[in-house]
Amino acid sequence: MDAQTRERGPSAEQPQRTKDAPKNSPDKPREGAGQSQQQAQPPSLRDRLREHWLLATVSAIVLLAALAGGLLYWLQIRHYESTDDAFVEARSFSVASKVGGYVTDIPVTDNQHVHAGDLLAKIDERDYRIAVDQAAAQVEVSKANIANVEAQLDSQQEQIKQTQAQLEQAQAQLQFSQEEFSRAEDLVEKGAGTVQRQQQTRSDLGAQQANTERAKTAVTAAEVGIKTLQAQLEGTKAQLQQSQAQLDQARLNLQYTDVVAAQSGRVVKLSGAKGTFVTAGQSLMMFVPDEVWIVANYKETQLSDMRPGQPVEIRIDAYPGRKLTGHVDSVQPGSGTAFSLLPAENATGNFVKVVQRVPVKIVVDNWPGDLPVGPGMSVVPWTKVR
Repeated sequence: MDAQTRERGPSAEQPQRTKDAPKNSPDKPREGAGQSQQQAQPPSLRDRLREHWLLATVSAIVLLAALAGGLLYWLQIRHYESTDDAFVEARSFSVASKVGGYVTDIPVTDNQHVHAGDLLAKIDERDYRIAVDQAAAQVEVSKANIANVEAQLDSQQEQIKQTQAQLEQAQAQLQFSQEEFSRAEDLVEKGAGTVQRQQQTRSDLGAQQANTERAKTAVTAAEVGIKTLQAQLEGTKAQLQQSQAQLDQARLNLQYTDVVAAQSGRVVKLSGAKGTFVTAGQSLMMFVPDEVWIVANYKETQLSDMRPGQPVEIRIDAYPGRKLTGHVDSVQPGSGTAFSLLPAENATGNFVKVVQRVPVKIVVDNWPGDLPVGPGMSVVPWTKVR
């Protein structure tokens, strides 16, 4: 085995040495290795920036602009408080007739803008005109009754004067009869007169006394009649006032047949129609006044620096390209849930603290006339608090 190995060694190792000779060469193999290492090394960042200098410059400018814009935005935005929980509000109400009847005309239509005093609906007025005429006739009757009682009073006053004159005449006759009776008694006592004359004067005196009492009674009765007529006069005057009030009510009901706008605004949800019968208080349409505002439900943690009068920038979701200005009008003294129909009851064992929302009323300085804005529309207010 050793001999074979020794014999095969030179011949077998020679090709190996020949094959590996380039690797063991002192000069050329090192040069090839250096070149391959230089080719495998990637280019540096500086080389890339030099190669793409225009793109690098533009990127740097954009980055600096973004940083500057972000810094300015942060410096500006920290002075504002905003919320998405904000809506347009208005005191919308239902328009109804105060009197019942058939609708004869509806001169408005849905979403129409009207001014104060414009006619919204017309109720059949014939029945109410008849009621006005009846009330006016009753007023004239009451006036005639008053005139009649006043005439009776005048007549009674004259009767009182007559009875008083009769009383004065009876009293004068009574005094004369008393004097005649006194003279007849003196003459009888002196023996110069007769008993018959004395008895006659006594009889005349009694008759005059009775006549005087009758005259006094007549005067008293006449005076009582005056009081009765005066009471009747007061009653007829009260009846006149009642008739006048009925006339005023009838005229007012006649005016109620014209349903007019109390203020300027828009007609919505029109339900009344010509020819329909409506009762008093039945809704004919809904009305949205021109006076609208914004209720922004801010978190209670956002109210530390919020005060009435602070400026507000408003963006309406329906008109994203429009920006309005306004100011804080007032802050509600309490959270929204505190005034709800069923306020939250926190006196329980499983209480969890929740940040409450507080309504803030925001008044817009000038609503654009070309924007149909109504209650319930979403807005985003930005209130400058610092």
